Amino acid sequence: MSIFFYLALILFSGLVFGRIVKYIKLPNVTGYLIAGLLIGPYVLKIIPSGTVEQLNIISEMALAFIAFSIGSEFKLSYLKKAGLTSIVIALFEALLASVLVTTVLIICGFDAKISLLLGAIASATAPAATIMVVKQYNAKGPVTNTLLSVVALDDAVAIMTFGFSMAIVNSMLYPGQNSAIVTALLPIAEILGSLIAGFILGFAFNIPLKYFKKSSNRLIITCGFVFLGNAIASFAGLSPLLLCMSMGAALINSNISGSEIFKITDNITPPIFLMFFVVSGAELDITIIPKVGIIGIIYLIIRVIGKVAGASIGAIIMKAPDTVKKYIGLTLIPQAGVAIGLSLIASNTLPEYGKTIRAVVLCATLIYELVGPAITKVGLKLAGEINE
Repeated sequence: MSIFFYLALILFSGLVFGRIVKYIKLPNVTGYLIAGLLIGPYVLKIIPSGTVEQLNIISEMALAFIAFSIGSEFKLSYLKKAGLTSIVIALFEALLASVLVTTVLIICGFDAKISLLLGAIASATAPAATIMVVKQYNAKGPVTNTLLSVVALDDAVAIMTFGFSMAIVNSMLYPGQNSAIVTALLPIAEILGSLIAGFILGFAFNIPLKYFKKSSNRLIITCGFVFLGNAIASFAGLSPLLLCMSMGAALINSNISGSEIFKITDNITPPIFLMFFVVSGAELDITIIPKVGIIGIIYLIIRVIGKVAGASIGAIIMKAPDTVKKYIGLTLIPQAGVAIGLSLIASNTLPEYGKTIRAVVLCATLIYELVGPAITKVGLKLAGEINE
């Protein structure tokens, strides 16, 4: 079948299932994932696995736009008001999840190397699902504001944590070499390079905006810069998420019409985001669930405990509002793209554990992405920030 047939099928199935899950009070993103799972190569097999792989460009495009929109939350006026709260919460929720997963796996007798890498991957959170829930229900309030900043910082913390864990694992694999120091510095270089390149692009963004005032032209410019940012990141070995995020942050702080640009962008992103989640659902292989075993169960449960407890501890330390202390952790459950990417690196580093690492992370992705958005909605509703 033509690729356009599959694109049409993805759009319509996502639309239908997004409406169906509304009747049982679930977020649209859960319906999109279920639609993809059903029509994908592992259930009804309507879309072949080869076609799903060809649609990876949709995922890259969606994640770039999501990161760009997250950057708008880093407005200096807001950050001055919020202070260090979001940074502290992001550090605690990511690091506690990582430490707990690593520690419990080692205590249960699993190899220290696989425990370290799975612990590092546990620190990652999927911003896409969270942002979709916030947008769908137009959530507003202290928990939502804190959440948007935390998920924006989470990828940076996850990449750093994984880099340091890789350094320790490499020192275990190759004792006596200095590669651990070099490996530890690589994620720092990647993060700094991504942020610097993003800020440069964000300020360059202002140049064409001086000459093009129409909304249609500004939408074209925005798409061009988001695609360019993603291309530069891929070419230079940087993080597309961090680069596009910092580009959005630079734009919102350097241009008086920055907020207008992000509103214009919202006109084009709904079908892209829908296709992204349907394709993500199609990629979830339910046949791996029986292969996960005890290590997968530990990962699934302990990561959630670490996220919820760490976020609450960070909020308590920073004396955040009571609703943030109670409910911010519930909004940080989803996990997807970044975790899957890190699992691929980890499985290449430890090929003897490669299948186990991939099975654990993919199974966790399946469960987290199906129930995570619903839990995020519950957290925001309990905080009183959703009025349906």
